[in-house]
Amino acid sequence: KITDSIPGLDSILTYVAPYGQHIDEVLDGQLAYAPKEISKEDGEYNTSEGNLMADIVMEQANPIFESRTGKQIDFVLLNFGGIRSTISKGSVTTRTAYEVMPFENHIMVVELSGQSVRKLVTFLVKNHTAHPISGLKIVLDKNDSLQSVDIKGKPFDENRHYYVATSNYLLGGGDNMTFFMEAFQVTDLDYFIRKAMIDYFTKNDTITAVVDDRFIMVN
Repeated sequence: KITDSIPGLDSILTYVAPYGQHIDEVLDGQLAYAPKEISKEDGEYNTSEGNLMADIVMEQANPIFESRTGKQIDFVLLNFGGIRSTISKGSVTTRTAYEVMPFENHIMVVELSGQSVRKLVTFLVKNHTAHPISGLKIVLDKNDSLQSVDIKGKPFDENRHYYVATSNYLLGGGDNMTFFMEAFQVTDLDYFIRKAMIDYFTKNDTITAVVDDRFIMVN
């Protein structure tokens, strides 16, 4: 039976120690700084961490998608459950990205019809979960009914198609987001969400995020 009571061999421990030290140095080297905690628990319909994650995907993935297709991403939808850790106040490192996004999820851009986007919005309204979104604004009235939907600052048009960035997990219908399976076209950007986070942290020395009005209820 293999347990932690079995002593290690000094020769093996000595051999692997430099590799472990190197990994720790890579993971723990500071990329940026967070002036305050960024959490996925600080809002009802949208959260500071969810907003940051979706905005990172929009900022990092859109230039890649545009260079390959000549088109732009209209909005981003990720899943609340995919965020696995809070970004603590202080040093932001590569390890931070691995803790927040430990999965090998990569970014897919999906072409959806207006009817499918309508299903997407209905899902978000009924789900009552702060799934990360960017480029999409949903306003509910005081009765929790849909009042308006804007995409990139313009009213939602059910007669057109939209390009939505998401993860390969959600593309397969994960978290009951089956509307993604109605895609007309799918573009795999070959870009891990975690790598997008690391690239974003590397180029921004201060990481901030807030709860805002991208998904709200008005009185």
